[in-house]
Amino acid sequence: MCGISGLVNCGDRETLVRMTNVQTHRGPDDSGLWERRFPDGGYIGLGSRRLAILDLSADGHMPMSNEDGTVWITYNGEIYNFADLRHELEGKGHRFRSHTDTEAIVHLYEEYGPDCLKDCLNRLHGMFAIAICDLRGSSPKLFLARDHFGIKPLYYSERGGKLAFASEVKALLEVPGIEASMSMEALDQYLTFLWVPDPLTMFEGIRKLPAGHYAIWQPGEFKIEQYWDLTFPPANHLFERTEADLADEIRERFCASVEQQMVSDVPIGAFLSAGLDSSSIVAAMARKQPVRTYTITFPEKYRVGETTIDDPGVPRRLAHTLGCEHHEIVVEPDVVGLLPNLTWHMDEPTADPAIITAYLVCREARKQVTVLLSGVGGDEIFAGYRKHVAHEWAQEYRRAPGFARSAMERALLALPSLRGTRMKGSVRLAKKMARSAALSPAEAFVRNCTYLDAPQKTDLYARSLPQLATVNPAGRHLAAFDKVRHSNFLNQMLYLDTKIFMATLNLTYNDKMSMASSVEVRVPFLDRELAEFVAWNVRPEWKLKGKWRPVTKHIFREAMRSMLPEEVMRQPKAGFAAPVDYWLARDLRPMVDDLLSESQVRRRGLFRPEVVRRYIDEHRRGAEDWSMQIWQLLTLEIWMQLFIDGGARAFAQRQIEAPQLSQLALS
Repeated sequence: MCGISGLVNCGDRETLVRMTNVQTHRGPDDSGLWERRFPDGGYIGLGSRRLAILDLSADGHMPMSNEDGTVWITYNGEIYNFADLRHELEGKGHRFRSHTDTEAIVHLYEEYGPDCLKDCLNRLHGMFAIAICDLRGSSPKLFLARDHFGIKPLYYSERGGKLAFASEVKALLEVPGIEASMSMEALDQYLTFLWVPDPLTMFEGIRKLPAGHYAIWQPGEFKIEQYWDLTFPPANHLFERTEADLADEIRERFCASVEQQMVSDVPIGAFLSAGLDSSSIVAAMARKQPVRTYTITFPEKYRVGETTIDDPGVPRRLAHTLGCEHHEIVVEPDVVGLLPNLTWHMDEPTADPAIITAYLVCREARKQVTVLLSGVGGDEIFAGYRKHVAHEWAQEYRRAPGFARSAMERALLALPSLRGTRMKGSVRLAKKMARSAALSPAEAFVRNCTYLDAPQKTDLYARSLPQLATVNPAGRHLAAFDKVRHSNFLNQMLYLDTKIFMATLNLTYNDKMSMASSVEVRVPFLDRELAEFVAWNVRPEWKLKGKWRPVTKHIFREAMRSMLPEEVMRQPKAGFAAPVDYWLARDLRPMVDDLLSESQVRRRGLFRPEVVRRYIDEHRRGAEDWSMQIWQLLTLEIWMQLFIDGGARAFAQRQIEAPQLSQLALS
């Protein structure tokens, strides 16, 4: 696991040093640079920060090359089938100097070359962001790639034949000519969804390489191509396997994925909530070796009305049953102090408070382990979210007479937020359903993922702002639906979640918050072959079973029933959520009143101060649940202070000044 960076025809060695050092948290164990100037004046440089996981020796130093130095790589990630690839390549005459997965990628590329990039990348089982400089031929080529699901990030800025790329945006901001300015299109998407979907970023001129894509730069050309996508069968597909047969194979495939992802030369552990996904990972790990497990929870006062873990005793008892070394982390975090630091690590404003709990559990786990296995992806592969259930309810609801629906919608929209009670989440979901009841299934699904709709944003934006409604913020969502329009609608939702929600939110904050603590997070559910098998072999009604009380992830529950106690099977969906309402009402109240004050909002010139104040007042009275929208505006203001106003330099400077330039090895 590493932080990578690179330059083509811009910057110099000192720029690479700054880009590399500002990502020290991603790789505290080693750092390196490689650069080459060409007779025509061209320049290519690669940088790396290394978190040593496989082959802890100096042989794992990056950037790394093939035998004759004609192919160079800087790389972030893990390739779990590297030993098989190495054996195959050695049989073809390739010579290895290390026992790293990095070197297997170099020789695989060397063997198959730029003309077979899709085949090369699809042979990699794992997570990766790769940059390879190929010096063979009459002119150099640079090849970038991001893994199939987008587990590892890769940002870039390309203009006028100049290219810069890195694992994090903050590294790109060290490049001369790349300035931190806000994309107004991205702002509109952020206000819609709480985060900015790929390939946009909140920074004008900086983009993300989409999951399952590669890019090639060569003199006079920069192009991006897709090499893989998750596909689903048509709605009338004939599924031939029995449920019992499928459950057995899914269990074995899943356990094999977990075991494969346990390869490590450093201590390894796992997240453990009370939920099915993390519990299944731990049960599979425990078949091979004792496991260190980590659960985070909050004191009882934080948990009222929130979707945090209600009973930390469930994971505690499971860990005891499986013989795990269990660590229960009970925290009262200094959220006021954490928010700026975590916003800097996230690079972009991300208004999901789960980033805080993700960071806290990784920070504590780092005291004993360097690698953690996570259950991210289970909900997207097997249908585990409330919104999947909500679609089934909506289908039945639409069959009711129109007058009855109208009366029910008026009643639901008139409900108070019921903050501080266990009904808060249900009321929020019911109101979303009421607002989307008249829409098509695809539009309703997007609407239920929306936090501020077009009229609300129009009301919020300052009157002096240019019209921002020219681009549909849900355009990429609707395009994703269109790509799988032939499939069952549940599979359409899962495709959308996999391509947009998971890749640009869940996987992004898991990467950024774990790397902030120099921890590598692996995701066994996102084994490509497992995901493809489930997509093409499991009936939709075996993923989400039933109508009025649908059972989420049914087939996976059946697969794991022999390995998990009934107590875990009965648990409602649980995760490492955060007590937003409690913080907004107490710890963050002064910060909200300061950063979202009338004078500060007016100074920014983005929003109408009276509308922002209305959200705050209605939320505090309990008239409406504006918790996520207030969190969204608060996060945005902190981000603007850091990146637009220049406050991030103070954070970055501490990273840049730590290593001496002489410590960077120039290959």
